[in-house]
Amino acid sequence: MSLGMYDLSVPAFNRALKSAKTVLTKAEAHATEKKLDPNALLLARLYPDMFHFTRQIQMVTNMAQWGCALLAGQERPSWGDIEPTFAALNERVQKTVDFVASFKPEQINGCETKPVQLKFPNFTLDFTGTSFLLEFILPNLYFHSATAYGIMRHNGVVLSKSEFLARG
Repeated sequence: MSLGMYDLSVPAFNRALKSAKTVLTKAEAHATEKKLDPNALLLARLYPDMFHFTRQIQMVTNMAQWGCALLAGQERPSWGDIEPTFAALNERVQKTVDFVASFKPEQINGCETKPVQLKFPNFTLDFTGTSFLLEFILPNLYFHSATAYGIMRHNGVVLSKSEFLARG
C-alpha cells in the first residue's frame, strides 16, 4: 500500500487540531481553577519576539486550512485571526476540523508535482505539492503546535506528552 498526499496530510492536521483542543480546554480550566485573568495565558509567550499562545493556535489552524485548500487547488481561507477568548479559539479549531473534514482523498491525492504558490503581501513562495506539504506546512504545523503546548506547560498547565500527540 502506498501513501498518498491525503494520507500524509489530513491525519496530521486532525491530530494537531485534536491536540490544540485539549491544550485549550486544559488551559481554560487552569485559568479558572487558579483564578487567573485568561489573558495571562492567551497572551503568554516563551520569549518577547515570539508569537503569543493565541497566535500559535491560530497558526496551527492556518496550516491545516492552507494545507488542504492549496493542495486541492483552492484559494486559502482567511479567517481574520481575531479570537480574543478561549471560547473563540475553540470555535476556530472546530471550524478548522470541519473544513479539513470537507476534503476527500481525490481532491488532494495526485498533487505531488502540481505547482503550489503561497502569496503574502510582500512576497510569494513557490512549491510543488510535495515540497509545500513536507517543507512548509508540516514543519510549521508541528512548530506552532509544540510551541503552544510549551507555552502552556511553562505557565503551569498540566499536560502530558500523549495529549500533545493526541493519544491521551
